Amino acid sequence: MTSESDMTFKILTIGESGVGKTCIAQRFVKDKFNKNHLATIGVDYFDKKLHINNKDVRLKIWDTAGQERFKTLTAQYYKGADGILLVYDVTDEESYEKIRDWMAQITLNTQKDDIGLVLLGNKCDLQPRKVTKEMGDKLGEELKIKYFETSALSGQGINESFEELTRMIMKKRGVGEGNKVPGGVNLNKKQKEEGCQCC
Repeated sequence: MTSESDMTFKILTIGESGVGKTCIAQRFVKDKFNKNHLATIGVDYFDKKLHINNKDVRLKIWDTAGQERFKTLTAQYYKGADGILLVYDVTDEESYEKIRDWMAQITLNTQKDDIGLVLLGNKCDLQPRKVTKEMGDKLGEELKIKYFETSALSGQGINESFEELTRMIMKKRGVGEGNKVPGGVNLNKKQKEEGCQCC
C-alpha cells in the first residue's frame, strides 16, 4: 500500500541507439546484464522503489529508443518528466558528439531548469576507448550537469547516478530535506522525537 509520503518520479533515459540505455535500466532495477539485448523499439518501461533522505520514492523509468526515426515518438514522452539520464558510449565518439543535439531536444520539450539531469559515459569497462573521462567532465561542465562514468556490465556508477538524480529532483521539489517549520528551521530526528524546543 502506498503511503502519503510516497513520491513517484518519471525518469527518461535519452541518447543514441546502442549506448546501453536499456542495459543501464536493467542493471539498476534487476541487477542483471543481458549482453544479447535487442535494440529498443519505441519505449521500454521499468519500475523501482528507493528509500532516500528518509522518503520512499518510486521511479518510473521510461527507456526511450535512440534511433533517429524514433525521435518524434520520443518527444511525447518528455511531457511530465521529472528527471533525465543523458547517455553516451565512451567507445563511440559520435554518440558523445550527439549529446548536444539531445540536450537541445530536452531544452525544447521541457522546462529544463525544473527537472533533474545527469550525464552518463557508459561502457567505461570497454576498450578501445574513444572518449576520455576528461572529455566527459568537460561536457558536463559545459552543459552544467553532473557527469558519471558507468558500466552496465559491472554495475559501476549505475546506482550512484540514479540516486544522485533522485536527490536532485527531490531538492528541486523541496522535499527530503527534513521537516520544515515556519522561518526555514529544519528539525533533526532527535528534535522531532522530543518536540521542537527552538526559539
